[in-house]
Amino acid sequence: MAFAAKLRMKDAERGQVSTLNGPRIGVALGGGSARGLTHIPYIEAMDELGLRPSIISGTSIGALIGAGWAAGMSGKELREHSFEVLGTLRIIAAKLWSTQIRGIGGLLKNGISVQLDAASIVDAFTPANFPLEFRDLKVPLYVVATDFQSWHQVVFNSGPLRPAIAGSLAIPSFFKPVLYNNHILVDGGVVNPLPLDQADIGTDFLIGIDVAGDPSANLTKTDHKAIDIWFGSAQIMMHSLTAHMMAAYPPDIYIRPHVGNFGAMEFWRVREIVTHAEAEKERFKRILAHKIENYIQGRIEPAQKP
Repeated sequence: MAFAAKLRMKDAERGQVSTLNGPRIGVALGGGSARGLTHIPYIEAMDELGLRPSIISGTSIGALIGAGWAAGMSGKELREHSFEVLGTLRIIAAKLWSTQIRGIGGLLKNGISVQLDAASIVDAFTPANFPLEFRDLKVPLYVVATDFQSWHQVVFNSGPLRPAIAGSLAIPSFFKPVLYNNHILVDGGVVNPLPLDQADIGTDFLIGIDVAGDPSANLTKTDHKAIDIWFGSAQIMMHSLTAHMMAAYPPDIYIRPHVGNFGAMEFWRVREIVTHAEAEKERFKRILAHKIENYIQGRIEPAQKP
């Protein structure tokens, strides 16, 4: 909390009055399926520094975790909840089964679909008291999805929260498209895997956490399965899109944890994934603390952004 106290003193010296401490920080949480669980240690890092974002934007699992953060959950609470609902294959299977079938009546009515219902997934894997509306969040949240009909991104920051998140994480072929607000929505990573543009709205410092992975783990591998080719191709596309986004909205801090050893759908490895990111968490804290310290000392002024 030392940083928060210093920032309040700095704002007082400048005659500024703010509901948040110090510079306005925008955080973009990228998509990457199970690899997106690495967002959690970075949220914990900001908690430990006593820093809270002014804006959160998220794509796919970044939207889901970002919504929990924006709702007021701490990094520790996000970690504990993810362990509880994703800790074993048995737990995940039970939730998926209840979500898809919902009893014998559902089975007879709907049959067994190979595609999951994204809205039901959001209901099954979020806390019981999860907010229903964007207006109920404690931090402004921008959720990015893809409009399958217009080929453009759709950004939600008002209205019902859950259908927006569902559309953002509806990975094509794995999830049914989400019909919402005159849109046919699929995964936001199709058009904007790291939504820096949305986190850059009226902020001073921009942080991007890219969890799509990198090619290092597969450079020598040749026996790829079909699912590996599918997700690997999606990663290549996401990497290219992120590079263009970073050129247009360069982040002050860019983090890309090494997550190539984890499969995109290996959510049951949540403990390994989160633990793996903890070494990077400390590096992130040092980088962020250095930038905040420079702000406190007046060595840099936050950029004036439109």
